Amino acid sequence: MTFELFLQHLSNALALGSLYALIAIGYTMVYGILRLINFAHGDVFMLGGYIAFYGITLFFMPWWAAFIVALGLTGIFGIGLERAAYKPLRNSPKISIMISAIGASFLLENLATVIFGGRPKGFPAPAFFNEVVHIGSVSALFISLVIPALTAVLLTVLLVVVHRTKTGMAMRAVSTDLAAARLMAIDVNRIVSFTFGAGSVLAAIGGVMWAIKYPQLNPTMGMMPGLKCFIAAVIGGIGNIGGAVLGGLLLGLIELMIIAFLPTLTGYKDAFAFVLLIIVLLVKPSGLLGKNQIEKV
Repeated sequence: MTFELFLQHLSNALALGSLYALIAIGYTMVYGILRLINFAHGDVFMLGGYIAFYGITLFFMPWWAAFIVALGLTGIFGIGLERAAYKPLRNSPKISIMISAIGASFLLENLATVIFGGRPKGFPAPAFFNEVVHIGSVSALFISLVIPALTAVLLTVLLVVVHRTKTGMAMRAVSTDLAAARLMAIDVNRIVSFTFGAGSVLAAIGGVMWAIKYPQLNPTMGMMPGLKCFIAAVIGGIGNIGGAVLGGLLLGLIELMIIAFLPTLTGYKDAFAFVLLIIVLLVKPSGLLGKNQIEKV
């Protein structure tokens, strides 16, 4: 493999890893606050893509307006999902919340099949996103450059919010001890809603970018990316935002590079994530950037 071809594959891996990172951040934020795995997060990712699709094709919105509407509605939906499926069970055993999350995921997938139809739909991506950009001897689609840049900007904004604002301070307090945060007059419900809303917006951005890069929508499109992004969050250290980004980038890099070097393994590419998860958990159970914690009962 030539160096130019390596850089070509690296650009594609960086774009895929950045998409994984965007979705993994939502998993890790929710887990960091509530110690909850939101298994419906991949379906929220799917919903963002469909809302943008219908905004463009049914309501004839400009692509940028459809994208903004998709982010807003998906964020609101994420907040509503938390209040309907998770908030009533907040003081219940963890297994009850996990079952509710799995049920919410299946419900969303089947509702999407009924409402949107099971036939895949081609996403009307703006033409300039698919223009080829030449950087030296490396060629890449413009969207493959936009995704990592957008991920870097969103990660920076999120870290500023978490570490430099009162809302972020409250999020860290709730993450440390929810009961003590209530005693300190922190509105826990508002912080949880903000967390779900922000995570859902990031998932919607990931869904729209995914639909542009891989222009096909179907009701189960969030299942496998959702699983992989959960794995990415665990690999990086679930509960750690930087770890989620690291896990997503690492997963995208390994997945595409193995296929590039060993094309005969293309049919097994979805298995690479699970193999990597097993290896990381055997070597460092808390994840690459995670810290060992005692689970509270």
